[in-house]
Formats: sequence, structure tokens, C-alpha cells
Amino acid sequence: MSTPTTGAVLEFTDVHLSFGAVKAVNDVSFTVGADELFAVIGPNGAGKTSIFNVLSGVYRPQRGSVQLEGHSLLGMRPPAIARLGMARTFQNIELFANLTVLDNLMLGRHQHLRYGTLAAMAWWGRARNEELRHRVRVEEIVDFLELEQWRKMPVGLLPYGVQKRVELGRALAMEPRLLLLDEPVAGMNLEETEDMARYILDIRDELRIPMIMVEHDMGLVMDIADRIMVIDFGTPVATGTPAEIQSNPDVIRAYLGGEATPA
Repeated sequence: MSTPTTGAVLEFTDVHLSFGAVKAVNDVSFTVGADELFAVIGPNGAGKTSIFNVLSGVYRPQRGSVQLEGHSLLGMRPPAIARLGMARTFQNIELFANLTVLDNLMLGRHQHLRYGTLAAMAWWGRARNEELRHRVRVEEIVDFLELEQWRKMPVGLLPYGVQKRVELGRALAMEPRLLLLDEPVAGMNLEETEDMARYILDIRDELRIPMIMVEHDMGLVMDIADRIMVIDFGTPVATGTPAEIQSNPDVIRAYLGGEATPA
């Protein structure tokens, strides 16, 4: 299991987000180091999705600080945050079902395109050369995620587990500095879950992209996460390694259930 090698890529500090009397995120703080897979777990309604929505600019907290590689994200709109290098996958697949795998992955390259509409219509010169360069990058992602046999098929015809892999590929096509994984194995069978776990570890270890993962599959989280933060009713319960979380009495009472067992 890897450990962070340098300073924090993300600093999420004393963030508070309320909707009326409901405290969705209650003074939450954490950091994510370079090459780190950081997991956020908690019961339904604990505030996990709200944290992701603050990170991606969908929600603006009432107080706190959020910085990606030294850049403050507060007040920025989602497209601007994406341009800074934050990409996100979604629990519910957000793909264009009638487009091919290659076309869906190319959509992840849109923020790196440097030509206008007229040049794209003509598809000549700079526009043609740039698109060919981006297609090379997309083909690398196809190889990385082992999508070769489906590359020219409409996404809507693919098995669910493969569609989740395409969703991950589209996020990778953005060349993120930080990747948010929203329940990456939700709805998958055991084989699909094991495959996705392998790809996530390869992203960390080979591509060296730090990640924040929200996931309900505790077996997966405990197996692959470097550190875990547990939240309940928007409030942090504990943060630590998988071993520390599994033996933490507060976590066991609040989330895992039962009594702590001696080490």
C-alpha cells in the first residue's frame, strides 16, 4: 500500500455547509497527499455527496477553505474547477449512450482543445492535428482500462460494469490532478468489483493520480484505501489507516456496528 510522497494536493479545512437547520458538512477537515487513495465512508445521508459537491463547485459552503495545489476553489464554478485539474465519476452513469466508447472518452478531452468552431468544421490544419493528438491519448486510456474490444461500440449496448469503466476512462481523459470516485463499484458483481479495484490501484500506482473515493463496499475500502475518514450526520468521527478505522470504538458504534475486538 502506497503512502503520500510529498505535501498535500488537496486541503479541505474547517468546512461547514448547512441547508437551513440541517448541517450537511459540519466542520470537516482532511488532506489528500500525492499518490494517495483517500476514502470517505459513512451511512446514507452522512454528508459524503455534499463533500464531493463542495469539492466540485456545486455547493458553496458557509465557511471553511478548500484548496487544490494551492488554488482556492471556493466561489469557482464547476467548469473552472475542472480546468484546474479535478475530475469526477458519478454513481449513476453519466455517459452518452448513443456514442461510441471512443467518442465518450474524447468528450473528456474537451477542456484541452485549443481550436474554435470554424476550425473544427473545416477539420484541417491545427484542428486536425490537435484532434489526432488527443485521439492518441484516448487510445492509451482504452489500452489502460482494457476496453479494446468495445472501443467502437455504442456505450448503451455495453454491460453495466464496462460502462462504469468507460465513465472512469472519461474522467482520466481530462488528465486530472485529483480524481473523485463516487461509488465506483455500486451495482457491480464480484468479478466486476475486483476488476475495478485493480484499475483504481493502477491509477494510483502507475499514473500516480491522487483520489478521493466514496464507497459503501467496506471490503473494497479496507483493501485498497491508504487512509479513511468516517463521517456521521456531517461530522467527522475518525480518520486513519484501514487498520485504525476497523479498531476504532467510535467508528464501530457509529457505523460498522458491534463491539471492538482486541487486536
